[in-house]
Amino acid sequence: MIATQAKLVYQLNKYNNERCQARKAAIAKTIREVCKVVSDVLKEVEVQEPRFISSLSEIDARFEGMEVISPNEFEVVLYLNQMGVFNFVDDGSLPGCAVLKLSDGRKRSMSLWVEFITASGYLSARKIRSRFQTLVAQAVDKCSYRDVVKMVADTSEVRLRIRERYVVQITPAFKCTGIWPRSAAQWPMPHIPWPGPNRVAECKAEGFNLLSKECYSLTGKQSSAESDAWVLQFSEAENRLLMAGCRKKCLSVLKTLRDRHLELPGQPLQNYHMKTLLLYECEKHPRETDWDESCLGDRLNGILLQLISCLQCRRCPHYFLPNLDLFQGKPHSALEAAAKQAWRLAREILTNAKSLDKL
Repeated sequence: MIATQAKLVYQLNKYNNERCQARKAAIAKTIREVCKVVSDVLKEVEVQEPRFISSLSEIDARFEGMEVISPNEFEVVLYLNQMGVFNFVDDGSLPGCAVLKLSDGRKRSMSLWVEFITASGYLSARKIRSRFQTLVAQAVDKCSYRDVVKMVADTSEVRLRIRERYVVQITPAFKCTGIWPRSAAQWPMPHIPWPGPNRVAECKAEGFNLLSKECYSLTGKQSSAESDAWVLQFSEAENRLLMAGCRKKCLSVLKTLRDRHLELPGQPLQNYHMKTLLLYECEKHPRETDWDESCLGDRLNGILLQLISCLQCRRCPHYFLPNLDLFQGKPHSALEAAAKQAWRLAREILTNAKSLDKL
């Protein structure tokens, strides 16, 4: 048994050094290329409208606010200033979303975003995005990369297609620090020892983001209150939770397997699903020794089996917001196809570690 485990860990490390590192290098190169274009577009936007200041900056060879959805798809979060006069309200009526309401009607004129406030005092995510979309469309025509970049039509999101190969979504957002959403108040579960009080305090201090984008749970039903809502995102807290042990390496292997074998029609699975299942695996195995390099194979197998289970049940709860199903709106046939493919993958890895050479 130990010999089998050791063999799998050896093969996974080899896989990480060859496939995962190659994937990382290719994506880093793409990000550099994509960020040049996006920065140029955002510079033009800023000239037209100084309230939309580009927050895309490179720190330690990483671009702050850049999320990799897949090797050809990215999201850039554009942080807006001055949320000051609004109260953050999440009463759970819109899973995964919250609203920003004027703290006092008399402060309306004091807001930097006055024309995007609805009659009932909400700062409308949709209105801000609509204005931003217009500005980006104009900037695309003016920027120095206009020959290689164009807007993606038929969406309320701000999406750019670059060199006909990459898609980048630019999402206006507010950073919320010092508060924690009520809809995530059940975290951490009192009976689960991971991640421990210090790490929890760090995550909660890190806060979360409010994004102006179409919400998972609202697809197809857009009343005005709902389209004014903001989507909750916890990327900083999630990244902090995955810092120790072999967690990052595990995620890297999962992402590489997904890119190579689970990129299926209907896009049932994204890297974020892998990250979510990894966080649940951390709760199931709360001791740091469970995340020693020698346990990499066990953890990976556990996550793949959990993935198959979620795909078969057609439900994958968000880690911080369990009422939000990350498979909502995904075609059932796509989830079934992904379950079969994930099962084939898990079986290969479980029965023959050397199969990783071919995966």
